[in-house]
Amino acid sequence: MSNVIELAVPSRIMPLEARVTALLALFAQHRRTGEDVFWLKENAEMLNILQSTGLPTPPEALVVHAGFYTQAEKRLRFFPQYYRFILSLALDLEDLGMPGEQAQKMVDFAASEGLAQAEMSDLQRAEARRLMGRRGVDPVRDPGLDDRLLAFMHRTATFALPNKKAAYELTHIIFYLTEYGSRKVDLGAEVVTSLHFAGLTAFLDQNADLLAEICICMHYLGETPPPVWTAWLRQETAYFSVEEGPSVSINDNYHDFLICNWHEAVIGGPVFRKAFGEGRMRFDKAPTQTVALREISQAMLALDDARVGDWPIMRRRMADTVSEQSLDMLEIAASTSQHFEAYFEGFARAGGQ
Repeated sequence: MSNVIELAVPSRIMPLEARVTALLALFAQHRRTGEDVFWLKENAEMLNILQSTGLPTPPEALVVHAGFYTQAEKRLRFFPQYYRFILSLALDLEDLGMPGEQAQKMVDFAASEGLAQAEMSDLQRAEARRLMGRRGVDPVRDPGLDDRLLAFMHRTATFALPNKKAAYELTHIIFYLTEYGSRKVDLGAEVVTSLHFAGLTAFLDQNADLLAEICICMHYLGETPPPVWTAWLRQETAYFSVEEGPSVSINDNYHDFLICNWHEAVIGGPVFRKAFGEGRMRFDKAPTQTVALREISQAMLALDDARVGDWPIMRRRMADTVSEQSLDMLEIAASTSQHFEAYFEGFARAGGQ
């Protein structure tokens, strides 16, 4: 009989507050400089996740942004074209505990300068309204804005086709109208259907970033995402790798990493469960095993007049031209959502055949 001695190896994974602190320092100081617009983007995304989820953020962790916050109003005046990023940063910093009232002055300036009137997109106008509304200002004053946003979301056929731009616009409209889950709204059954349609395409495309946003939106609307989607997202989140080093490339998957962990925070799962260092880091997702979307789309296009909107028929017709892995992925997708048949009818683009 042998004796087995178990050594207590300390975990390299720090407590959650320490991990949040490390990530704030990473994006503020170790990846890009403050003069880079992508610095604004990365830090705005990180702070928005903390503010909207209520993840524990130690006050001392915000010190890395003290310099930015002090100069934020001046930066806004010099770079008004980036006003949404800059306002988002200042608003979130204050709401997370940064002492000061810079954001109110910045909102008043942005409104007085009519910066929202420079937007060509209803989506951007909705974001501007949401941001400035946090300090009691409506810079848009357009009673028809919500109606146009709803009309876009209610056209479910849009989301039965592979169209990432439309799908991301759908999720962001829901973020703004629900104020990132803090406001309960009834957007109608069509919006839920649109989310299912967009989610099915994202699942077939193995796009974890987009699918995570879609699942977050479902939670914000009081819906339960398909368990298969949630399980796959949890797996993808766990499989991210983190590499540290002074010269590592930051052409990476940081955004996917943040959004997948945002999803975990929304569903009460483990968040940012990685070992973080104190310097420059990059984030990489696991290699995708099977992406069925492109192969299935090409097979359906090749079928031409033989294409129909009935999935069981199409499965038989594609059996000789599509790999077994892709067909299996489509079978899994079909089992995840009660909206699949209606989705596939639009996805097949069979017209009146």
